Amino acid sequence: MSNTSPYFDQLKAILVDTFEIEADDITPEASLYEDLDIDSIDAVDLVVQLRELTGKKIKPEDFKSVRTIQDVLDAVDALMAEDGNAQDLAQ
Repeated sequence: MSNTSPYFDQLKAILVDTFEIEADDITPEASLYEDLDIDSIDAVDLVVQLRELTGKKIKPEDFKSVRTIQDVLDAVDALMAEDGNAQDLAQ
């Protein structure tokens, strides 16, 4: 699985800074819960951080099926693509 999201580096920075996760552990295939030890409260904090990153309200149901870093990136990409401004934030 290759990462093509322009938000990977920003997501990685959030995970390192907020949750003190080792940068080398953060890969698109990494499981949030099993590999990175993100619990349900951390997941809520992550959604808040992503809302700040994107400037968009993130619906909890959009993240119910999120299990890996790539799932998070796919959800953010889809959210940003709704307005057609997916590249605005990445630059």
